[in-house]
Amino acid sequence: MTDSTAPLFQYYVAASVDGFIADRDGSIDWLLAFGMDEFTAGYETFIAGVGAVVMGSSTYEFLLGEGPDAWSYDMPAWVLTTRELETIPGRDIRFLSGDVATHRDDIVGSAAGKNVWIVGGGDVAAQFSRAGLLDELQLTVMPLVLGAGAPLLAVDSLRSLELTGSTPFPSGAIELRYRVR
Repeated sequence: MTDSTAPLFQYYVAASVDGFIADRDGSIDWLLAFGMDEFTAGYETFIAGVGAVVMGSSTYEFLLGEGPDAWSYDMPAWVLTTRELETIPGRDIRFLSGDVATHRDDIVGSAAGKNVWIVGGGDVAAQFSRAGLLDELQLTVMPLVLGAGAPLLAVDSLRSLELTGSTPFPSGAIELRYRVR
């Protein structure tokens, strides 16, 4: 049971019906084709409760490649990596490696009482899940099938989820909110 006053580790993500967050080429163009208008209100509500983000090096490098305007996080960002990566001037970006559980207290402390968003990818979310640190999954299922690509959550054992809410969208997408047991 999670302490109700403790910040939550939340995996907020969109995936295809068959469970992929990027296509076989690592692209999310399929997701961007849906536009963001119908999802904006939910995202703004979600991000208002976030005090820190965590991502893997692939997600970080993808954002770097999108240009300086793609970095929209005005909060501490933690990047899991075993390599030295460039930083973004004026941004609070911290690099870490090793077992995510050993960094939990530092990540929570940087979130200043708010929740922690596990931005991605699926391997990073799986590391938090294996460590017993994943509290919520907020998944928007997009109405298409990719057939292959980067998996939503690369875990080797089943986890029990409790549905806490859902929101359908005009495009056919549906957001599912789960508490991880």
